[in-house]
Amino acid sequence: MEHALRAALIDWLRAAPAPLDALNMVAEEAPLRASPPWLGIAASASADWSTKDRAGREIRLALELHTRGDDAAADGALVAAIDRRVEDLPPVQAAATPPFIVVSTRFLRARAERRADNRRSVLTEYRFRCLAT
Repeated sequence: MEHALRAALIDWLRAAPAPLDALNMVAEEAPLRASPPWLGIAASASADWSTKDRAGREIRLALELHTRGDDAAADGALVAAIDRRVEDLPPVQAAATPPFIVVSTRFLRARAERRADNRRSVLTEYRFRCLAT
């Protein structure tokens, strides 16, 4: 279920309207070659969240946005748009293999840092609770 959620979320983010359509890449992991801004899944982990009659997973997933610039506030609108898009992921993922339902999505934490060459990184972590259909 963790891999199915990762794939569904990547597809959902790639299909996003402005301002997310300005991202040069939305990737499963850090791309080998992509100029900022790009977004990738930095890490994920899952634990059992099953019920008596359905398999389930609690999945923690971290997205990392890479940008370039001098102004730390410039990424604010892009980060807010990513948050909205993640939280709007449709609950029913019938086309996924295996199919599942996202019962809840919750923002957990974020971290921002400045790197060399005016690069910036924002790491945002979410918790998804999913049940098999």
